[in-house]
Amino acid sequence: MTDALPYSQPHRVADLPAKKPLRFRLVPDAAQSAAIAAAIGASALRNVQFEGSLRPVGRRDVVLEAHLTGKAVQPCVVTLAPVTTAIDEEVVRRYLADMPEPEGEEVEMPEDDSAEPLPEVIDLGAVLTEALALALPLYPRATDAGEPGETEAGPPGAPPLTDATVRPFAGLAALRDRLKGDGGENEG
Repeated sequence: MTDALPYSQPHRVADLPAKKPLRFRLVPDAAQSAAIAAAIGASALRNVQFEGSLRPVGRRDVVLEAHLTGKAVQPCVVTLAPVTTAIDEEVVRRYLADMPEPEGEEVEMPEDDSAEPLPEVIDLGAVLTEALALALPLYPRATDAGEPGETEAGPPGAPPLTDATVRPFAGLAALRDRLKGDGGENEG
């Protein structure tokens, strides 16, 4: 069972013009933007526009070329304050009728990550949602969140553990430094 898409604009490939591009301009309304935002983990989306074309290439392939713009609001990973990110992305998908299926247990990723097998239906809403999700920063930070610092933790009354003291080789580095102080000679 698949989850319902938050925004759907399906186009049957068989119904696309054979010789000229199909131009599109998608502007989700407030309810659609809220549904997309919830699906991609954003607090809000504003002024989202997805404009471009689906055009035939060769006898059966289709290329989607579009421009995605808008603003996304996400919580800061440090302070949870809202962080607004401007989205301005070029989106290209190449739908290939004769795309070879990967074989074997281990498969190398192709150099061209815009190529996909040609489906019966190209859902522009799904492409818009995916492109927005990929354009969002993974760890949004508010400008006043500061730089990541050193973490200290420990039980009350005990000396705090720092990032430096819990590193796996911190003890070996201290031993090496102590041995160098003794002249580095260790005869036994």
